[in-house]
Parts: sequence; structure tokens; C-alpha cells
Amino acid sequence: MSSVTVHNKPLWRAAWRRMQRRPFQYILFILGVAIGVAMMVSIDLASGSASRAFELSTSAITGQTTHRLVADSTGLDEAVYTDLRTELGFSPAAPVVEGYVQSPELGEQPLRLIGMDLFAELPFRSYFGNTGGDDIGDLVAFLAEPNTLLLTEGLAEVAGVTLGDTITLDYTGQLVAFRVVGLLQPGDEVNERALSSVLFTDIANAQPLLGLNGRLSYIDLIVNNETDLDRIEAFLPDGVRLETASARSNTVQQMTAAFELNLTALSLLALVVGMFLIYNTVSFSVVQRRPLFGILRCLGVTGGQLFGLIVGEAAVLGLIGSLLGVGLGVVLGQGMVRLVTQTINDLYFVVNVQSVAIPPEALLRGLLIGVAAALLAATVPAREAMKTAPQSTLRRSTIESNAQRLLPWLVVAWLVLSAIGTLLLWLRTNSLIVAFAGLFAVLFGFALLTPPLTAVFMRWLTPVGAKLLGVLGRMAPRDIVRSLSRTSVAIAALMVAVSVIVGVSIMIGSFRQTVTLWLNDTLQADVYLSPPRLTAAETSGTLLEDVVATAVNFPGVAEAVTTRQIEVALPELNRRVNLHADSGDVSQGQRQYLWQSANQATIWQQFLAGDGVMITEPLYRNEKMSLPPAPITIDTPAGPRTLPVLAVYYDYASQQGSVHIGRALYDELWQDDSFSTMALFLQPGQPIEPVVEALQVEFNGRSDVIISSNQSLRQNALVIFDRTFAITAALRLLAVVVAFIGVLSALMSLQLERAREFGVLRATGMTVRQLWQVTLLETGLMGSTAGLLALPTGFVLAYILIYVINLRSFGWTLQMQLEPSHFINAFLVALGAALLAGLYPAVRVGKMVVATAVRSE
Repeated sequence: MSSVTVHNKPLWRAAWRRMQRRPFQYILFILGVAIGVAMMVSIDLASGSASRAFELSTSAITGQTTHRLVADSTGLDEAVYTDLRTELGFSPAAPVVEGYVQSPELGEQPLRLIGMDLFAELPFRSYFGNTGGDDIGDLVAFLAEPNTLLLTEGLAEVAGVTLGDTITLDYTGQLVAFRVVGLLQPGDEVNERALSSVLFTDIANAQPLLGLNGRLSYIDLIVNNETDLDRIEAFLPDGVRLETASARSNTVQQMTAAFELNLTALSLLALVVGMFLIYNTVSFSVVQRRPLFGILRCLGVTGGQLFGLIVGEAAVLGLIGSLLGVGLGVVLGQGMVRLVTQTINDLYFVVNVQSVAIPPEALLRGLLIGVAAALLAATVPAREAMKTAPQSTLRRSTIESNAQRLLPWLVVAWLVLSAIGTLLLWLRTNSLIVAFAGLFAVLFGFALLTPPLTAVFMRWLTPVGAKLLGVLGRMAPRDIVRSLSRTSVAIAALMVAVSVIVGVSIMIGSFRQTVTLWLNDTLQADVYLSPPRLTAAETSGTLLEDVVATAVNFPGVAEAVTTRQIEVALPELNRRVNLHADSGDVSQGQRQYLWQSANQATIWQQFLAGDGVMITEPLYRNEKMSLPPAPITIDTPAGPRTLPVLAVYYDYASQQGSVHIGRALYDELWQDDSFSTMALFLQPGQPIEPVVEALQVEFNGRSDVIISSNQSLRQNALVIFDRTFAITAALRLLAVVVAFIGVLSALMSLQLERAREFGVLRATGMTVRQLWQVTLLETGLMGSTAGLLALPTGFVLAYILIYVINLRSFGWTLQMQLEPSHFINAFLVALGAALLAGLYPAVRVGKMVVATAVRSE
């Protein structure tokens, strides 16, 4: 029995010739994949670069440290270090003071200032022996002279700073001159990058600048056995904790995990829309070549060979698109990293990203996902071609007949996916992956419902169009239904993209309105004083005593409410939160409560008397507390203190949650008389602006205090809010661009397939203007259909984003605000995108040669 050798080279040659003859639709295929992959890669690189920058900096500073002694953000007494070395006799241990500063000479970027004891440093960090110039001379000056510092050669080179130069460090408006006495040479590129935003000074120089006189930020330890750990833990005074060196990095990763997952999910939406485009392009490619495939099947080509050809084409084009997308993603990542970094600085912690890290695994991940998406989208039309008998392959109506028969099943699929999505969203879990799986299931369900609804809508429009526009009004909706296998996919892609616009716009609008109402309720004081801060999320810095005394006794001031904000540990909950010590109610009874143990007047009496604490909604939700919440244990310098919860109130300042404590109890436990902010209530009838101007004159020339009116403080808060969502707007725009390409691809495909039909119409008297009209009418109907279907879909997405995704991500309750502009703008975007995409096909139709168009293939 002789073996038969199967050759696929002729099939590939035919495919290559077709790509050369009709490159436009394949270019659209590549662009759809490229933009989707670019969005995903750019977000991955941006968020990864921010996390990597923080990790590198923390890792380089950590060095060989295994454990740390830490307290709250007011620091720990330096006597703890002295007792650790002398009484306990433990070594190696190194005291550290740190904070974030800026310097005009170094580009006004956030810089991490580390105050250290050089004699204790060598076991922990090895790069202090590598300084530029005469090593001994540099280190002697570092130790002997006040206000000296070290920085890396790379940072000095970029800033144009040399040995001996004087630079000014700005910490919350306090300006101190430092002299550069050494340039670090970290020895490798990783440490060079890690230390590129770090300055080192002697601990005695850092303490007064950072407001930590007599105190330390933490104590680094190298502990190699359990016995020493037990000895240290038994030695620790109240308020001091022993934790691993990696604990802080783990906390940071937990803080930003939800934010990064939300960005990744939004970036994947563009790839989902791109998959519709790929499906449309491959389907049309199959339909366009059905005569050729029919002949090939009759000549003995198997269905498997056709399947391999179509999937192979998709793989090659998907690979090209993914490679292009990876390159474009690297370029976009340069811009995205600034938006991501600014958002992280506003919401979480200070990070300074000098460059975009481009790990190979991120590029490979984008490449694989892009190719996988192309293959997945191409599988359905490829199987359709494989399963089709030779004779039916030659019939033009086969695909459309199958599409019409599929419509009832698509309704069933919509019901099934909607049920699955609803179940996933209903599950009582904090998993965002489960929530996003439910959201995507609902979104895919609506996408599958688009073809049946499009068919119904167009059949209803046919007689209406005939009455209003005559023959052209009848032709346009009928043509859309006749080519439903391709038009419905383009409509679905545009619908998904526009529904995302609707959903995200409603979510952002609702969020903004909720924050606006919260600011109006909470900020009832007339004038606010605070120290300058590097970022919105930073809690360091205090008002100087003379500023507080002047403000309290300033003419026109009736009352002052102060707040001290620090970071504390809640040991039973294993989390760190912001603690606010309040001397009064800055909201004047306007604050909105989720739960309260008594009426507001009674609560505030108990609160100021130190009988309990208040917590914010995010802490309540993140810890899945019951109502009423159980008492909360707080680590204090006087030891752990367990206090009852008096109320849970709505707050949108931090997703980590906050605890509020009365000022008198705080003073008793912390022995700290500092103030982070001050709110001034003016006497009745006293104008605000004159008082603000008078205070600014009083503190003229001082950079350590910022004076804001109620209105300007609210405006600044909303500026930060809008800046936070800038990256979301960019992702929405790119998703619409992908959908636009999908509509353009579908229209070009339809024009190529209906060239003979248009030729016959032209030959029988239809004018070029009428061809333009029918083409643009079809695109207008497609855009209108997508826009109309996007409105309810977007509303459902908004509901999920507000009441499920947001609540699980950040723990904030938002009030949904529906504005007509969200729906009107989205509909206009869909219609405009479709009409714009229809211009080029309309021009091509108008330029067709009738004789060529009517010639039989």
C-alpha cells in the first residue's frame, strides 16, 4: 500500500498572493492586535516600573537586613537602640532615620533621605566604601562636618552636581543647605538604579530636618537564629514591634494590587474588542475565498488542511501584530508610567520612577496573549470552513444562512453567560479576579445578544426607512441583515467599546459627585493650615508651634480644630492604617455615618472624652467587620490599647481605612503635642478671603506652611481626583480606536464582497451620490444600533463597577449619578465613529469601474 504525501506549500503560496493583492484588511487585522497588545504591555510596564522602582530602592536600602524594629510613624525612641546594644548586647544593629525631601538642584523630584550611623552600617550595606575621590577624606568630612551628604555618581551627573557643591533640601517647606562630600559608586547597574533617588546623611543631620529629634524611623537587625529573635522580642518596650525586613514591601504590594488589577482589566478590554475585529476579518477572508476553497475541496484538499491554513494565517498575522504591539507598548509605557506614578503618589506612597523597566517576561506575556487572542478569534471561522462540504462552500448564502439559524442560540448563550456572570458577582468573596470574570461574562453575553437584536431592529426599520427615504431607506437595513455574519460582529465590537465608555463615565461621574458631596459635608471650616507635602498621600510634616499659636489667636478666628495624623499598627488585624487625633468635629455635624452607636452629639462627647474611636468605611469593609464592630486594638507607645468603636463613617481619603481618636487620649498615650493640620472657623459674618490674605502676609516668606480657603482646598482635592482618572480616560480612548478599526474593517469587507452588486446597481442607473448615501446610511445605522445597545449595557457595567468592583477594590460606597450627557456623548461617539469609518469605503465605491465590478469571477 503506497503512502500519500500531502503538500501544503501551494496553499501557503496562494495565501501569500492574496495578502499581496488585498493587504488592507490584513493591515487592519494587525492593527487590531497591535493596539490591544500595546495597551496591555504599556500598563504592565508602567505599573511594573513603579513597583520595581520602589522594590529596588527598598531592597538596596535593606541590604543584608533580616529584621527591623519599628513603631508608629512618630518613630521610636533612640534609647531603644542604645539599650539594645548595651543592655541586651545584641549586634549587628543599625539605627536609621528616613523621610522624603526635594531639592531644586536635583530636579524637584521626590528623594528618599536616609540618616544613618556610618560605624554601624558596614554589615548591612556594602557601598559606603565606594565614594568618589579620596575615600577617607570624604568619610571624615561626612562624619565631622554638619549637614553633609552622599549621593550616587549617576544622580550627580544627571543634575550637574560635583563634590563640594551645596544643595538645598526641602522637607515640608523647611529649607536646609547640605554639602556633597561623597559620590557613591554602587558597583552594578541594579544598585545604581535603586539608589538613583536616595540621599545619605549622618543620622544627627537627618533627625532635626525630618522632625525626629531623639527618635529613629527604625532599627535594622541581622538575626540568624530563633534564640536571638526570642531575646529581642522579650526585650522590646511597649509600642515597638519586631518585623521582617520584607514586611514593608509586602504591605506596599497589597496596597497597589487592586489598583494594578483594575488597570490590567481595562487594558484587556481593548484586546477583547480587537478579538471581534480579528473574527470579522478572518470570517470575511473565509467567505471571500469560498469559491477557491470549494474548488480545492473538490480537488482533494481536506478540511483539516483548510483549518490549518486559516489558523496559520491568523498565527502569523497575530505574531506580527503582537510584535508591533509590544514595540508600541514600550513607547506608550513611557507616557503611562508618569500617569501611574502620579496616581500611586496621590493614593498610596511616594515613589520616584527614573526610567521604564522592560522585563523580558512582560514583553513575552504580551506577545503570547496577542497570538493566543488571534488564534482564539480565528478558530470559529476556521472550523466553519473545515466542516463545510465542497458543494456548499461554493454557495454564496451558506454563511449567512448559518448566521440566521444561529440567532436563537445566541439568545440562549446570552442568558447562560448572564446567569454565570450574575452568580460570580453574587458570590461573597473579596476576590477581584472573580468579580472581573463575572463582569466579562456579562459583557460577552451582551455582545452575543447584539446579532439577534440587530436583526430585529433592522427588520423593524425597513418599512420605516422605505417611507422616509424611499428605496435607499429600504436597502440599507436589509443589506445589514443580509450580511449579518459580518455587520453584527462590527456592531458588537463598537457596542462593547462604547458601553465601556458609558460604564466608566458613569462610574467616574458618580465617584466625583460622591467625593464632591463628601468634601462639602466634611470641610465645614473656613481656613485650613498644613505643612507642604511632596504628594497627596504623604502624612509626614507638622506645623511649627509659632504657626499654631499665631493662627489660634488671629483676628477674626472664632475656633480652631487641630488634627495629628500618624501611621499606626492594628496588631489583631495585621494592618497599618492612618490614625487621626482630632480636637473637634471639622464637619460641624454634617458627616455621613454608615453606623453609629448613639446620636451624633453623644458620640462626639464620648469620642473627645477618650471613651472610644471612630473608623472609616474602607477599614470596616476590608476587614469584613460586623455591625456593631468589635473593639479595635491599637499599638501605642504605652502598649496595646483596645478601644470600642463608636461609629463607622463614609470617607474617601484612603482605601486602607483610618482610625480617629480624641486628641486628649492621643496626648495621653503618645505624649506628642504636634499638629499635622489646623482648621479655622471664623466669626459669624467674617469674610474668608481677607483673613486668608492677612495670614499669608503674616507668614510671608515662610515655606513651611500652606494656607488654603475652604473653596481652594476642595478644588485641589478634585484636581487630584481628576488626575487619578486620567489614565482611565486614555484607556477608554484606545478601546474606541480599536472599535473604529473594527467597523472600518467590516465596511471594507462588505464593499469588497458586494462590488458586483454595486456594479449592477450603477449599471442600472444608481448614481455615485446614491451609492454614497446608501453606504453612509448603512454605517449610520450600524453606529446607531451599537450606540443604542451600548446604553443599557453600559448602565449594567456601571452598576457592577460601582457596587461590586469598586466596593471590593477600595471599600468605598458610591452613589450612582446618572447624567444624560454620559449617554448622549456615548451615542454620538458610536455614530461618529461609524460614519467616519464609512467615509473611505464610500469613496472607494464611488470610484469603482462598473465593467470590472460586474464581471463574473
